[in-house]
Amino acid sequence: MAKIRKEAFGKLSDGTEVFLYTLRNTKGTEASITTYGARFVSWRKMTSAGTFVDVLLGYDNAADYEKDDTSMGGIVGRHANRIAGGKVTIGGKTYQLDLNTGSRMQNHIHGGNPGFHNKVWDAEETDTGVKFTLESPDGEGGYPGNMKVAVTYALSNDNELSIRYEAVSDQDTIINLTNHSYFNLDGFAGGPVLDQKVQIFADKYTWADSESLPDGRILDVAGTPMDLRQLTRIGDHIDDDFDELQMGHGYDHNWVLRGDPAESELKPGMFGFDIHCPIDYNDGKLHKAAYAESDKTGLTLTCYTTQPGLQFYTGNFLDGQVGKGGTKFERRSGFCFETQYFPNSPANPNFPQPLLKKGDTWEAQTVFVLGDK
Repeated sequence: MAKIRKEAFGKLSDGTEVFLYTLRNTKGTEASITTYGARFVSWRKMTSAGTFVDVLLGYDNAADYEKDDTSMGGIVGRHANRIAGGKVTIGGKTYQLDLNTGSRMQNHIHGGNPGFHNKVWDAEETDTGVKFTLESPDGEGGYPGNMKVAVTYALSNDNELSIRYEAVSDQDTIINLTNHSYFNLDGFAGGPVLDQKVQIFADKYTWADSESLPDGRILDVAGTPMDLRQLTRIGDHIDDDFDELQMGHGYDHNWVLRGDPAESELKPGMFGFDIHCPIDYNDGKLHKAAYAESDKTGLTLTCYTTQPGLQFYTGNFLDGQVGKGGTKFERRSGFCFETQYFPNSPANPNFPQPLLKKGDTWEAQTVFVLGDK
């Protein structure tokens, strides 16, 4: 397992102490996560040229994260992404969730206020990594049920970063957690990601309107700029005269993953040979979601998940947030691979439903692999 280091990460405006946990593997790769929002703060890997690159946009301390309005690196929930009108019906009863997004603030996003990404989590070191836990009271954000949530980050010696989610509630409720990291394979100060290339393992996507809300339609990507089945430069079609891209100001859409199986080969040094393995490519649940690469650094990013959808977002609304080392994160200087249930699922019964029954345990996992071309 990776070595773990804990250090102070500053205080919030109310004086609450925040900590940073850093996982370091035998190759010197480091992944850092903070107790504020269980946010993924940095991921440093040596390139083939012998230089270390941090591929995550982020901030230098807790106070800066507290001011962030982009959910940067955070675990978002209870329900990631948008819900029309903030209304969900569970067991015949309709609940009104917080309204915190939309042209008239008429919709719900990322769990409402404050959202899991803006809360301080408890943390403990485990045999496989660092486990972050949180209790969300009944009615928070408008959601029913007292919920207990656990998110475990683990780093293998092959630069696989596993994020494993668990949740349980004492009432029927909904759950759809994801990680909202912004990646830039040229480094966090690398500027726009338009020259980086991406591939998404999906034949279909969910149509979305100008509020980024799907209406139930699942469309073929073939013959459209949404066809990213082959490795494609991000900037090639991002501003095409195509309704979905124009309404989203670029890519900010959900792809319906095919469920391509993850590679089953276990390499020397992988957790596959470790009894504490947090990553099992052979259990039939993880499937390939997306891939990205940079010609500049030679770094690659592969995403596997147990979730049915992937929101690919190209940082269209970044607007100069000042992050690590004074770096300004301008528009499109990072991209997100957000594994998830489909946006607005509660309003579209033909979508997979994020229902969590009382007493059941919801589980999901996403694995990011940072490699070289």
